[in-house]
Amino acid sequence: MNEAFTHPEWSYNTNIYEVNVRQYSEEGTFNAFERHLPRLKDMGVEILWFMPVTPISLKDRLGSLGSYYAAQDYQSVNPEFGTLADFRNLVYNAHTLGFKVIIDWVANHTGNDHIWIDQHPDYFSYDSVTKQLIHPHGWIDVAQLDYTNEEMQDAMIDAMKFWIVNCDIDGFRCDMAHLVPLDFWLLARKEVEKVKGSLFWLGECEEASYHEVFDATYTWHWMHKTTEFCQHHAGLQDLKNLLQTYNSEFPKDAFRVYYTSNHDENSWNGTEYEKYGNAVQVLNVFSFTWNGIPMIYSGQEMPNKKRIKFFDKDPIQWSEDFKLQGFYQTLLSLRKNNSALRAGDENATTKIISTEYNDRIFVFLRNNGNDEIMVFLNFSADILTLEMTDVPGKFIDVFSKTPFNSSITVEGWGFKVFEKTSL
Repeated sequence: MNEAFTHPEWSYNTNIYEVNVRQYSEEGTFNAFERHLPRLKDMGVEILWFMPVTPISLKDRLGSLGSYYAAQDYQSVNPEFGTLADFRNLVYNAHTLGFKVIIDWVANHTGNDHIWIDQHPDYFSYDSVTKQLIHPHGWIDVAQLDYTNEEMQDAMIDAMKFWIVNCDIDGFRCDMAHLVPLDFWLLARKEVEKVKGSLFWLGECEEASYHEVFDATYTWHWMHKTTEFCQHHAGLQDLKNLLQTYNSEFPKDAFRVYYTSNHDENSWNGTEYEKYGNAVQVLNVFSFTWNGIPMIYSGQEMPNKKRIKFFDKDPIQWSEDFKLQGFYQTLLSLRKNNSALRAGDENATTKIISTEYNDRIFVFLRNNGNDEIMVFLNFSADILTLEMTDVPGKFIDVFSKTPFNSSITVEGWGFKVFEKTSL
C-alpha cells in the first residue's frame, strides 16, 4: 500500500455486508432497512455497504426501475429509497450501534441523462466517427467519462466529498475500479481523506497494483475457480495453487475479499446454491477463516435461494427464523475476537497442513501470537477421518463446543473450526 495511506485500525478484523435497499423490503427504503440494524448488529456485521444510493437515469433505463449503476446525479438520493435526510439519519443510527457505512461509487461512467451531460459535455468520451457518447462494454444505459479531463476529475472528487460532509460515511466501494486510472484513485483518496481520515476503500478489481490505494479488492479468480471445482472442471489442488499465487502476487498487507454471493453473481450467474451446491457452507467457512475479509450479501443469513431481479422490484422473501444467522454469528464473533484471523497482519501466519486426503480435504492453521485457529474443510461427499497426533495445545470446536482430539471425523461437504483455548 502507498506509504501515504494506511488501513484503518478497526479494519483488520472487519467484515462486509452488502445492502440491496430496493430488494431488502417491500417498501425498498432506507427507513425500512433501518429496522434490521439491531438484528445485523447481533449477528456481528460491521461494515454496511450500500449499493448506489444516487438517482437512476431515465434515458435508456433498463427494466422498470433501471440499474443502480446508471447515475443521474452524484450529489442527490434516489427518491425510490427516501431522502437525503433519511439516509443521513440511517448513517447516524448505524454509527450509534457501532457500524461503519460505505457507499457504492460508480466513477467509470454515468447514466445517459446525468446532469453533467448537458452541463459539462466535455467530461465524457465520444466515438471519433459518430461523435456520439461511448457506451462502455456494451452497457447501453451508461456513458463513458473522460479521465484525461482534469476538471472532471476534480468534480468527481468534490462529489465524493459531498457524502462525507453531508452523511459522514466511512468509505467507498468503488465499482469496476480497474476501469478508472490508478492515478485518479491516488488523488481521490488523498483529497477525500483531507475531509475525513481513516476511510475504508474497497475496489471492485483484482489488480495487485491498485492496492496502492485500496484497502481491499475482490477475489474474482477464486470465485471462478471454485465454480469450476463445483462443476468438476478443477481439483482441490487447483484451488490451493491459486491461493499460493495470491500470496506471491499481492502485497502482504493487502486485504482480499472472499464471498459466495453478491448482487451481480446472484442476479446474473445464479444463487450460491445453484453455483456451489453442497459446497456452499464449506466455501463460506473458508471465506471467514482464510487471510482476507469476508463478505455477506443481503439475505444469505436466511438463506435466500432465489435469483433477485436486477432492474425490477423483486423483494427478498424474509422468513422469521433466519436459519443461518447463528452460523454467521459464530464465524463473525470468532473473526472479531481472535487475532489469528486478522487480514493483512504481518504477525498472522497461515500454514496449510498436509494429510492423507489432500485431494479431498483442506486443512490449515492460522496463528498470531498465542491465538490459533485450525480449520478442516471437506471438499468431497466422503466422510473422512484424520489422525492428528502432533497438534500442540488444547482446541475447542467453535460450533459444537466439543474439545479437539487426535481423531477428527469430517462429514461429507462438512467443516470443523477449532480455536485454541487456555482452559
